[in-house]
Amino acid sequence: MGMVTRAKKRRMEEESRRPDLPPNGGADLISRLPDDVLGKIITTHLPAKDGGRTQIISRRWRPLWSLAPLNFEAKISDNHPVLVARTFSQLLTHKGPVRRFFLDSRCNYDCLSIIDSILGSPRFENLQEFELLFDNNGHRDSPIPRSVFCLSPTLQVLRICSTCEVLQFPVETACVPNFPHLKQLTLSNINISKSTLHGLLARCPVLENLVLSSNRGYHCVWISSLTLRSLGISDAWFCKEGKLDEIIIEDAPLLERFIPCKRSNDDLVIRVIQAPKLKILGYLSHKISRLDLGTLVFQKLVPGNLSNVMRTVKILALDIAPDLSVVIDFLKCFPCVTKLYIAACQGNFMNERRSVSLECLDLHLKVVQYINYDGEMSEVNFIKFFVLNAKVLESMKFVARRDKCDAKWIQKQHKKLWLNARASQGATFDFEASYRACSLVYMKDISDLTTDDPFDRSLCRCIKHEDFH
Repeated sequence: MGMVTRAKKRRMEEESRRPDLPPNGGADLISRLPDDVLGKIITTHLPAKDGGRTQIISRRWRPLWSLAPLNFEAKISDNHPVLVARTFSQLLTHKGPVRRFFLDSRCNYDCLSIIDSILGSPRFENLQEFELLFDNNGHRDSPIPRSVFCLSPTLQVLRICSTCEVLQFPVETACVPNFPHLKQLTLSNINISKSTLHGLLARCPVLENLVLSSNRGYHCVWISSLTLRSLGISDAWFCKEGKLDEIIIEDAPLLERFIPCKRSNDDLVIRVIQAPKLKILGYLSHKISRLDLGTLVFQKLVPGNLSNVMRTVKILALDIAPDLSVVIDFLKCFPCVTKLYIAACQGNFMNERRSVSLECLDLHLKVVQYINYDGEMSEVNFIKFFVLNAKVLESMKFVARRDKCDAKWIQKQHKKLWLNARASQGATFDFEASYRACSLVYMKDISDLTTDDPFDRSLCRCIKHEDFH
């Protein structure tokens, strides 16, 4: 036993003297990484407070924080310009470049001008991401800081969202610079003209994600992009200036997800001419008066010709199911759907226990989520159709109001839905309580291409000021 212990101790001593193994005189393998790699780890993967604390690890780590690319976040809720300036003075103590800047501002116009001057600082010359969440406290016609456009040569992400009155985009189209590296663009509650919007999009040659939410100033959006992969568009609620009449996607060979939302009048026209890789579609509603998807044509959610199909769509979300026949027709037009979201049903749905054989139900549909579930008989009859016919179903989730979703109520629903007679014996049925059971998807989830399903992510999150519905 003693010999084994001595041998082990001798081996440890030998390994400690090897330069390719830790501890190597107190150093470790991580500390041997180049400064730029360590700096990226500190600022990208650690919160700011934890990143600052790395200075106390050792003398080797002490200068890394002050020189590393910085992810700077500032929340300003006071209207006093001196306090605003004091917040940004913290930025000056960091000597490294600023990689990302997120500003949550609830200031008046005077403070906005200070922010404008700070953004013009040379510290932001290589900024890659800028996000502005702005609440202008009822001051109408506040302009977007013009210094934002000075950041255009290096920006990869630009998100400008107003939570109160609209922010004004510069009227002059000639003032919009090129964004040669911009991959993600989000504009929410912005007043921007049609010509300026299209001029801006034309100046983003590598754009992958685009979200236009509750904006004013244009009634038509025309998209032609060789790089766009994700698109979300909604109009302003009960606002004539924000009334969205038409969306035209002329050529988008890489577009994977298209999430339109019509919230005002029932007359939106959508024409998707070329989008051969479209996989995610919804929430579709009866407020879309006409929907053209290549050769597929829908009038108020009713397909014109069931012989045309679109096999690329895997995830489909419907805002309202007017009757079961409409849903069945959708599954015929999109036979390869694996996940189906239903926000609510509007029909009576009496005695809907019909037997149907469809490619989608027989071979593909694995997940169904029903949102705003109340347990009414019309909903129960509607759900029974999927329970009895979806042969490869793996999971069905019901999102219900928190005030009724208790254990006794859930047990009652299991009996109502005839789960013992389900076509897929391995399927699970889960009930989730939510304060906000509605059809919505969050703007960040639309743009997040690291997730395969933006609808599922949004049901599990609650982010203020980022609703897209």
